[in-house]
Amino acid sequence: MKCCFGNEHLRKLNQLLAELSGSNQHRESLKLFTQIHSSLTLKPDHYTLSTAITATAKALHVTIGNQLHAHAIRTGLKAHSHVSNSLLSLYAKAHDLPSVKRAFAEIQNPDTYSWTTLLSACTKLAHVNDALQLFDQMPKGHVAVWNAIITGCSDKGHQDYAFNLFRDMHRMGVKADKYTFATMLSLCSMELLDYGRHAHSVIIRSGFLGWTSVANSLITMYFNCGCVVDACEVFREAEEGATCDHVTFNAMIDGFVSVERNEDAFFMFKDMQKSCIRSSEVTFVSVMSSCSCLRAGCQAQAQAIKMGFVGCVAVNNALMTMYSGFGEVNKVQDIFEGMEERDVVSWNIMVSTFLQENLVEEATLSYSKMRREGIEPDEFTYGSLLVASDSLQVVEMIHSLLCKSGLVKIEALNALVSAYCRHGKTNYAFQIFSDIPYKNLISWNSIISGLLMNGCPLQGLEQFSTLLSTHLKPNAYTLSLVLSICSSTSAMNHGQQIHGYILRHGFSSEVSLGNALVTMYAKCGSLDTSLRVFNAMVDRDTISWNAIISAYAQHGHGKEAVYCFEAMQTTPGIEPDQATFTAVLSACSHAGLVDDGARIFDTMVKVYEFVPSVDHFSCIVDLLSRSGYLDEAERVIKAGHFGAHSNICWSLFSACAAHGNLRLGRTVARLILERDHSNPSVYVLLSNICAAAGHWEEAANLRDMMREFGTTKQPGCSWIRT
Repeated sequence: MKCCFGNEHLRKLNQLLAELSGSNQHRESLKLFTQIHSSLTLKPDHYTLSTAITATAKALHVTIGNQLHAHAIRTGLKAHSHVSNSLLSLYAKAHDLPSVKRAFAEIQNPDTYSWTTLLSACTKLAHVNDALQLFDQMPKGHVAVWNAIITGCSDKGHQDYAFNLFRDMHRMGVKADKYTFATMLSLCSMELLDYGRHAHSVIIRSGFLGWTSVANSLITMYFNCGCVVDACEVFREAEEGATCDHVTFNAMIDGFVSVERNEDAFFMFKDMQKSCIRSSEVTFVSVMSSCSCLRAGCQAQAQAIKMGFVGCVAVNNALMTMYSGFGEVNKVQDIFEGMEERDVVSWNIMVSTFLQENLVEEATLSYSKMRREGIEPDEFTYGSLLVASDSLQVVEMIHSLLCKSGLVKIEALNALVSAYCRHGKTNYAFQIFSDIPYKNLISWNSIISGLLMNGCPLQGLEQFSTLLSTHLKPNAYTLSLVLSICSSTSAMNHGQQIHGYILRHGFSSEVSLGNALVTMYAKCGSLDTSLRVFNAMVDRDTISWNAIISAYAQHGHGKEAVYCFEAMQTTPGIEPDQATFTAVLSACSHAGLVDDGARIFDTMVKVYEFVPSVDHFSCIVDLLSRSGYLDEAERVIKAGHFGAHSNICWSLFSACAAHGNLRLGRTVARLILERDHSNPSVYVLLSNICAAAGHWEEAANLRDMMREFGTTKQPGCSWIRT
């Protein structure tokens, strides 16, 4: 009777032990195991031991796990599969692959769980080829084994392997489950939309659509492919089938945010609350990023506080990011200061917020305080500092810190490439770029942009050509950079090839690329093609109109530029900006459209209430000067807020030479020399004006003054050899 009583008592204790471990009360579960182990009347069995090992695995108490491993060997309990499998899980979670392999080798008859745990550990902790070799040696009859290798290949970025394995699995007659479909759907991008739709139909036929996790994966897949209507349809079916959970709503909210439908994301959040489905941390993180106005952000914050997420680091970080996006530095500081617990992300947000508001000193102080509080900066901290650094010395210092701290990761290396390019050190930047072992698209964009910025467009084009030979695909930003290179080098042949790539790879709807093509064709001399691209654009923004107005201006079609400007004003949702007026005034200047230019300048100031910039005054002075209205141009200069700005004065000075106005020429020359007293071109041009007016003696005196002051005109040069 005593033995039966002891067994019943142990069974109840094992049940309690499992409950404690299942609720993540690891310390309490290990205390209970110690009590059982030290009891004189009770003896831990294989259930007791496997549950205790599971608790150590979850808590990552590897030292205690090693002791339990030794106990399992001494007592012979390791022969039980769930004890040996628990040990495998312990070492796998501790990222100790050698121990996983040793523990596996001790198992006489490994089951599916044993093989799967070993395989998962190999895919995560070793090279994917090692995992594939192991997979070839093991039994493949169970779907869990296939899920492990497919998921592992997917996580390591080897999508091709994952798809091939999925096909092999189907050929061998192993039926996919919800985990298989979830993984495969996560791999479907825009280019694999047809595959995703096929998987959707297979899921329906297989009866897996009722599984919440599968519906969630379908929603995410359709959003990733830009198919919002399909995602909403899957959500509606899941809602009607009562299979929605908080992850489903999170997928919808996050999906709407990803396609910039922030209002829909916020409405989905409200529907979630009406459905009495409790929001999670992930919900609020997505909702914060969807807030398109400050009022919505305040409402989301109030709801987070009401639901008890005020102490959650991830939610507070999302709040800080949201307020930072609205430029609310004080709000960001208040949240930061009120946080009882902060992580490195919290500090990074604080540093980047200060930097985006050009508060460099405050950002530096935050970085210093972060170090004093024992928080180690990561690659994103240094990346933010690199973006804002206005000193090459600071860039070199951060480079040194990154190397010393072992943070030479791709994010930091990309930031270094951009920083060195920004300071004109393209050789350093290219060396860092070349040494990056696994480049991502940001790496390529950074070096191409840097080479373009530093006057090396052909090298940028070479790097783009190399990018095309890799497994990476250029995005819209990459293509816009290359089109800028083609514009700057008048390489229309290359530009046409990029245009073809855009059409073939589904980038036609990208407004930014349409704008870049309009500019490229115009600068390469093909105004007709530029106009055709503009007319073919489904969506246009202000930059689109600026591009076509500038195109007309460059080709001397002033009247057409003015017509475009007038059409732009009547287009719903489009407003001219400062650049628009610069472009159209420049067009009027080159075409001599004095009345149109004056009217447009007046519209800019009185209707749109823009304060004229140097460029605007330069255009209007150039327009008046070219047309012979020199006195009016002089009045504009005297009435302006820029004084004797060289750009404005030179337009008038050149006109004085063209129209032989010696009086005004002397006045303007004096204004220019007040700012740039050693410029020989002023003396030369004024001397020419004097000579043209018959004032030979004054012209000779000006030439003598040049020699006296030691100023000489730079000789002209030509690349054309005779």
